[in-house]
Amino acid sequence: MSISHSLSNALSGLTAASRMAEVVSSNLSNALTDGYGRRRLDLSSMNVGGRGAGVQIDGVLRMVDRSILSDRRLADSGMSGQKTLVKAWTRLETVIGAIGDDTGLSDQMAAVERAMIAAASDPQSDQRLSSLVSQLGSLTAGLRNSAEGIRTLRQESDQSIATQVDDLNQSLRQVATLNADITRSRNTGGDPSALMDQRQRVIDRIATIVPLREMDRAGGQVALMTTSGLTLLDGPPAQFGFTAATYVTPDMTLASGGLAGVTLDGAPLDLSNGYGKLAGGSLAAQFKLRDQTLTDAQSGLDAIARDLVERFQDPATDPTLLAGDPGLLTDAGMAFDPLDTVGLSGRIAVNAAVDPARGGALFRLRDGINAAAPGPVGNAVQLNNWHDALTERRSLTPGGQQTGAAGHVAAFTTAIGAGRVAADAEMSFASARYGVLREAELADGVDSDHEMQMLLRIEQAYAANARVMQTVQSMIQTLMEI
Repeated sequence: MSISHSLSNALSGLTAASRMAEVVSSNLSNALTDGYGRRRLDLSSMNVGGRGAGVQIDGVLRMVDRSILSDRRLADSGMSGQKTLVKAWTRLETVIGAIGDDTGLSDQMAAVERAMIAAASDPQSDQRLSSLVSQLGSLTAGLRNSAEGIRTLRQESDQSIATQVDDLNQSLRQVATLNADITRSRNTGGDPSALMDQRQRVIDRIATIVPLREMDRAGGQVALMTTSGLTLLDGPPAQFGFTAATYVTPDMTLASGGLAGVTLDGAPLDLSNGYGKLAGGSLAAQFKLRDQTLTDAQSGLDAIARDLVERFQDPATDPTLLAGDPGLLTDAGMAFDPLDTVGLSGRIAVNAAVDPARGGALFRLRDGINAAAPGPVGNAVQLNNWHDALTERRSLTPGGQQTGAAGHVAAFTTAIGAGRVAADAEMSFASARYGVLREAELADGVDSDHEMQMLLRIEQAYAANARVMQTVQSMIQTLMEI
């Protein structure tokens, strides 16, 4: 019986060594695979009737530090949200134009001031008057283009929210399916490690959209919950909804009902911000852009447009104007209505009365918008009035800073740049935190040097067990020869 036990022990050793080689080869081949959890074969001694009977395979362990994984996911969520904000702030700064940028609003305003001064110094020069009309046209076009750029960014944020909600729903369904597959694999004695790898990758994708925590459930399943306490998946997945707007206009907001928020099983998550307990990832960042950052930028741009229109619409500045007449700058050709400020920056335009290309005449820059005929060609009073109006110290809001029109544009442009710089700083912090945690996660992954050492040990163990079998065979052969 000792010979048969020796043979059985050697066979179990060969089986274990073969399986270990399989596990090591899997580790080495997936050393660079994202989401792969390092495998380790769990072995124990086999005992039959109080007597050692070789080695038994207890199973394959998937080695993942759950604490580091959880923290890395939270860092990934924060970085994803911040990356979304940085990208939008950078594009917003490009749309508005930085100070010193020839196509930026600040430089366009400075060009208008220079053109007014030049025209006032030689009011009979049609070339200088024409240059003033051109610079005013460039400024108003710049405001309209900036307004359209902001509107486009809000539209893209709205569409991104819809896409992310769809991705969230699809990913939650995938996790639910993988949960069931993992339980089935465990119940049938299979190795669910590959399914767990796939589930980890799907959950990682969800974590970029909303920050979450993973909790264990029976049968190898997991439940998912946001850091704010909203259950995403615990058995059946949650079903989120969102309806994107076909076309976003400046007056459309969540508060007005023009834009939608996220729903859970048909009910709004939060009427105040649209995302409720889904805060912290790229989804909430898109809501912040659509309903706060970009609407604030739109309001600031509209305030500048209103300030410009009102400076030139005052009859005290242009005596030819009557109350209710449009001034040098108009609201799409009409007089400005103080109750219709929203979106004004997208409608502001030069009065056609001073533009020869639209049936107007240059002399009205010198003589007034409603002048019926040219006056003295050397009269620069009206041009000086408009320059004084442009540089008059006024505030955009009650109690706000008083400065000329150029000062307001410069302050607005500076604020946009400061917002971008602040977002970059937050991004640097989020990226550094993610990098540290990602490095810690990878440190617990596949170590190729260690796996190669294990492979050598497996080779030695396999050879030793094979040698035992060879010896047993020789012993049996000796008995057979007697």
